[in-house]
Amino acid sequence: MKFLMWVCVDPELVGTAEDCPDDWVAEAGVRRLEGSQLRSVADATTLWPRDGGTFVSDGPFAETKEQIAGYDILDCADLAEAIDIAAAHPVAKFGAIELRPVWE
Repeated sequence: MKFLMWVCVDPELVGTAEDCPDDWVAEAGVRRLEGSQLRSVADATTLWPRDGGTFVSDGPFAETKEQIAGYDILDCADLAEAIDIAAAHPVAKFGAIELRPVWE
């Protein structure tokens, strides 16, 4: 079962996702199919196609303190295994991790 894992942080509480050591990646092993750090919300673009046009806005859609700093795609036996892997992520100590099953 595949899961998308959003790594969410409050930029005021942490420097960058570079603080994330490679040992978590090694521990996740083959269950981590892909992942990367995302650029700052200053580089984000949100769009809404409506009424024959596309409205474009700078920045993220959500006005929240926590922002998505990175993602990983996990391939786990079940949600319990995905939770174990996500809980071990270094950002989980001061940020939030969101898991969503991938529609397959």
